[in-house]
Amino acid sequence: MATVTVRNLPDEVHRALRVRAAQHGRSTEAEIREILEAAARPPERVRLGSLLVSIAREAGGLTDAEAEHFNQLRDRTPAEPMSFE
Repeated sequence: MATVTVRNLPDEVHRALRVRAAQHGRSTEAEIREILEAAARPPERVRLGSLLVSIAREAGGLTDAEAEHFNQLRDRTPAEPMSFE
């Protein structure tokens, strides 16, 4: 885990963080982590897998026969480990 140090944080901000943490039943440090995570990884962000599924649905998706056809074409040969020699 990474560590972040915030310098020159105004006393009013630190006090507000302590109050907010107490309201949520967390430590100040846990509250700050929660705030940072919510800001950096908002729940409404688009995830690649979800985006691809929605594109496939809009395009009509695959029939069972088409999916089976792709499954038959799939290369099932075990992968060989990479060699750097």
